[in-house]
Amino acid sequence: MFNPVNIGTLQIKNRLAVAPMVTVYCDPDGMATERYIAYHEARAKGGWGMIITEDYAVDPAGRGFWTAGLWKDEQIESHRELTRRVHQHDCKIIAQIYHCGRQTSPDIIGCQPVSASAIPCPAMGTMPRALTIPEIKKIVSQFGDTAYRAKMAGFDGVEVHGAHGYLIAQFMSNYSNKRTDEYGGPLGNRMRFPLEILADIRRKCGDGFPVIFRISADEFVPGGRNIEDTKAIAKMLEKAGNAGIDAIHVSVGVYGSTAAIIPPLNVPHGWIVDFAEEVKKVVNIPVITVGRINDPYLAESVITSGKADMVAMARGSLADPDLPNKYASGNYEDICQCIGCQQGCVQELFRNDPVRCLVNPTCGFEYLREREKGKAEKPKRVVVVGGGPAGMEAALAAADAGHQVSLYEKEEYLGGEFALAPVPPSKGDMAFLLAWEQRQLQKKGVDIHLGTEFTSAMADEIAPDTIILATGAIPSRPDIPGMDYSHVVFARDVLWGRETIGKEVVVLGGGLIGAETAAYCTELGVKVAIVEQLSAIALEEDVTRRQFLLKLLEDKKVDIMAETRAREIKECSVVLEKEGKVFEYPADTVIIAMGMESYNPLEQALAGKAKITVVGDAVEPRNALEATREGFLAGVNA
Repeated sequence: MFNPVNIGTLQIKNRLAVAPMVTVYCDPDGMATERYIAYHEARAKGGWGMIITEDYAVDPAGRGFWTAGLWKDEQIESHRELTRRVHQHDCKIIAQIYHCGRQTSPDIIGCQPVSASAIPCPAMGTMPRALTIPEIKKIVSQFGDTAYRAKMAGFDGVEVHGAHGYLIAQFMSNYSNKRTDEYGGPLGNRMRFPLEILADIRRKCGDGFPVIFRISADEFVPGGRNIEDTKAIAKMLEKAGNAGIDAIHVSVGVYGSTAAIIPPLNVPHGWIVDFAEEVKKVVNIPVITVGRINDPYLAESVITSGKADMVAMARGSLADPDLPNKYASGNYEDICQCIGCQQGCVQELFRNDPVRCLVNPTCGFEYLREREKGKAEKPKRVVVVGGGPAGMEAALAAADAGHQVSLYEKEEYLGGEFALAPVPPSKGDMAFLLAWEQRQLQKKGVDIHLGTEFTSAMADEIAPDTIILATGAIPSRPDIPGMDYSHVVFARDVLWGRETIGKEVVVLGGGLIGAETAAYCTELGVKVAIVEQLSAIALEEDVTRRQFLLKLLEDKKVDIMAETRAREIKECSVVLEKEGKVFEYPADTVIIAMGMESYNPLEQALAGKAKITVVGDAVEPRNALEATREGFLAGVNA
């Protein structure tokens, strides 16, 4: 994995690449900001052999997000500083260039999207306008011009984005291309657009400028391309005369199959590596694979087995920019792996907000140099109360700052409510974070007190300089008659295995906790129903994970009663109301999952005894993305 590899004339020091992922760190005009540059520089320092950037739009009307751009000469200089900084660390950097076509909205580009045909993307819903042939020729030229600007900005090559349902893919696939002219119909016609783009890039940039092509091996939509189509296309791209590509990057999916493009933790590790192997059988150029590869052992296995020549990681590089250096130096246990939660990357991105990372609270904030502040001149005595993600991140950051840190957790384990996150089906990767945090606490010498409830009297005795309260949240107890029955239990106690369940389970509350608890119960072979007052369940969940959760509940025949209210719990049933009609539903177990409320019993009692900072769910119940960032900042500023 740490042997060099050549892409055309470019030699790369190892086989690990940062995969392209939109960050929303550039300014609205596509200029590189210090935030954007520092983010990439951190990964260059971390030992990655090659960085493939996010989409550089060839036209402002071809952006799906506030991506980088090289559609005009004025953008070159800011991106030249990016390549200069990356090159200082013996890392190569490739500009991915694209036009999103129909996979955008007028809210972003200010006009009607365009495509091969006037057929809307099912995920976006906006009707695009079919491109005319003169417009196609113009976009071909824009790709070549953008590639040339990338070369002028110091990029080592370009990756032409022909995957994920963007404009080039829209022309290549019968799924979206219904034209009957020279750009539609048989494969040779549908390939005309990408081949003309490659020829224009070669004409403007020269034969020695490396060109990679990214492609979806399978689009996973009815009428979309499959692996056999892709193998034929790969040969055409490689053999395109003087315009043949130098490497191919094999991904999957379109916006209509979004979970394939950015697979969550529900998807197996390395799940599309075999597609890369199939493509590798028909080409003689390097093949790059990607997709839920978050562990260097897995990456090394892929390379050693010959299935691909390089492994690209997007979210793995968000989680730990230093992954290659740590693995190469034998410090595998220090690698913080991506858990596939989607909270900071996908959920933020789909709001067109800058991406972040739950397990790496400095992701996207590298430009603030928060980890470079060094040790405190005068170390403080810091107490952290609560051992969930917020508390552990606070303790780690305070220890890194040189403070004497003690962590108190009233339970006999660390993790707080997040310790239950790996329990529901397909969520085992959630355990990675807590295991990593606990190892790091031990390595950094944090004094951990489990089974110890911190009190005001203890603060008097210890006399800390700073107390960080990360006491989390507790389940809300609804005011429903019958709550005191012995068969009424809380979701957290079921997931912990502290309570047994019967054969007819009703979960009151269809938020994420309730829906995942229901999924867990189905694994025990019992009948399960969910009662939710809103119109749908698990609405706060990431869209990619939610579809897997809903599919599991459907397959297990869970009875989902939306817009339904629980009026009373009886000994063998629950009294429900829907649309004014009251009825009883059989239940020998009622699980309460009706939200969380902050638990902060110490703030007032500790006032005046130390500097007090409250973080995470103790402020208000939210997701762990906010908790880890707040905890980190509290530790840094202890």
